[in-house]
Amino acid sequence: MKPTLTLAFVLLTGALNGQECSIVAQDAVIEKIETGYAFTEGPAVAKDGSVYFTDQPNDRIYRWDEQEGITLWLEGTERSNGLYFNNDDKLVACADEQNRIILFESREERKVLLEEFEGKHLNGPNDLWIAPNGDIYLTDAYYHRGYWPEGQGEGQEVRGVYRLTPDGEVTRVIGDYKQPNGIIGTPDGKTLYVADIEDRKIWRYDILPNGTLENKTYFAPHGSDGMTIDNRGNIYLTMGKVWVYSPEGELIREIDLPEHPANICFGGKNRDILFITARSSVYTLKMNVVGVQ
Repeated sequence: MKPTLTLAFVLLTGALNGQECSIVAQDAVIEKIETGYAFTEGPAVAKDGSVYFTDQPNDRIYRWDEQEGITLWLEGTERSNGLYFNNDDKLVACADEQNRIILFESREERKVLLEEFEGKHLNGPNDLWIAPNGDIYLTDAYYHRGYWPEGQGEGQEVRGVYRLTPDGEVTRVIGDYKQPNGIIGTPDGKTLYVADIEDRKIWRYDILPNGTLENKTYFAPHGSDGMTIDNRGNIYLTMGKVWVYSPEGELIREIDLPEHPANICFGGKNRDILFITARSSVYTLKMNVVGVQ
């Protein structure tokens, strides 16, 4: 890996809506803070504002801190992809080496939360969001991996979205997607956004008190590898660039990067730094809005 960089890139695409020009801090530029990875993914913010992300092909998780920069947190992660911190500030991962959801109690200890549905292995857990009540919503895509046993295919008949409760109950809540991928919910636990990346659509759902979904509504004309949300309810998508949509589904900002982004979250002590994983590198952008979880 190359040493930390201080290169900065001017934003090439501005606000599409004058009111939303203020979401990016004045005079902010995109900074490439590290490069030399195989493929960066899954950024997730801990309670202290540090961001954990994966270099999925190299089976590593890294930690970024505003003061300390980037350090290696763990090697041998079961090929972790999407990450999210639970209410106890423990890291939960979609790990597709064995197609399961794991909880890192620490760097030395992990626990399997989910590895099958109705007696069959999952296709390939990709990304997840954890609701305020502890329910985990996860996308189960299918991207064939060379490290799987020969002949292993899809364990499930559909590429779905699942809900896993804290007591271990699992249900399939979506089963009609071509390839589910990015996922994020609102901090009140009432709304869920899910990307069908192959169909290039973002859908919005109401989350009922019992955890099921209803009122499927078309939200945006993009697939998305990753998603995040800010304190104004704006949704950030990653597909070729970063696209920012208002809660009403209006495109309000486009952010270009030197590399195609894969995933995104807000980090830093004040949650006002947009942290973007993009192919071989990771980038940051100072914001006027803050992330929510």
